[in-house]
Amino acid sequence: MATKFTLSPKILVRQILIAVVASIVLWTIAAMVFENKFIFFPSKYPEGIYEDARFIPNLTECWITTEDGVKIHGWFTRADSAIATLVIAHGNGGNISYRIDLMKRLQKIQFNVLMFDYRGYGKSEGSPDEAGVYSDGRAAFDYALQLPGVDPHKIILWGTSLGGAVAVDVAIHRRPAGLILESTFSSARDVARQAYPYLPVQFTLRSKFNSIDKIPHIGVPLLQMHGNKDKVIAFDLGKKLFEAAREPKEFYVIEGSDHNDTYIAGGQAYLEKVRSFALRTVAMSGEESPVDQ
Repeated sequence: MATKFTLSPKILVRQILIAVVASIVLWTIAAMVFENKFIFFPSKYPEGIYEDARFIPNLTECWITTEDGVKIHGWFTRADSAIATLVIAHGNGGNISYRIDLMKRLQKIQFNVLMFDYRGYGKSEGSPDEAGVYSDGRAAFDYALQLPGVDPHKIILWGTSLGGAVAVDVAIHRRPAGLILESTFSSARDVARQAYPYLPVQFTLRSKFNSIDKIPHIGVPLLQMHGNKDKVIAFDLGKKLFEAAREPKEFYVIEGSDHNDTYIAGGQAYLEKVRSFALRTVAMSGEESPVDQ
């Protein structure tokens, strides 16, 4: 007669613990090895909706060479009697072709807009990493300074989500008239802690995107916007960054907005908030130089 074999509760618990620990170790190693794959989600050309660019009036295709020799792609659109020029760093997914509607809306309310793709995105060369996207942001800002008809004292940096970290870093090294941050975060470590609460990823990250340590050194007007239904970047992480920033600053809650629908959920009030901030900012920059950084 066969003997029935059963594990003792103590052995069973030990095996479960070993399996859990092994799973945590494996996932942590995977996150370390493929870190950039967990951070950047580029869509390479021809993926996207590039054909809709023909609907943007006065659109110019831009090729921008970074300080480390990478050629990145962007679009510049000019507005009549522009209030200011917006240099926009988008989030970590897709490419600029998915932001065409936003560019059109901003142009209609009297903004010049320079939207650029990071290395590895859209038509841009290279592969993205933290240092690289910072370099891309600086190159885009410098390019805007050289564009005909752009007032160098009326350039406002705008960063959305991961682009917020890019815009903050650029504002440390360059001097914009103002800074707009949207749906962004305090640091990569804080995001990792939120996204992977049961993994020690926050301690192994090489990418820092440490905006919270940089933003106190930026002395230009700040408009920070965040949807109160954001399921990707916690609202609290946006507030944490805002609280570390210097005055003058304003935090605008986009009621009912998730992460990727801010300007749609925000509607006309969202656009008017951006416009009124820009008008005040360029008026201040005309009266005096931005606060020393």
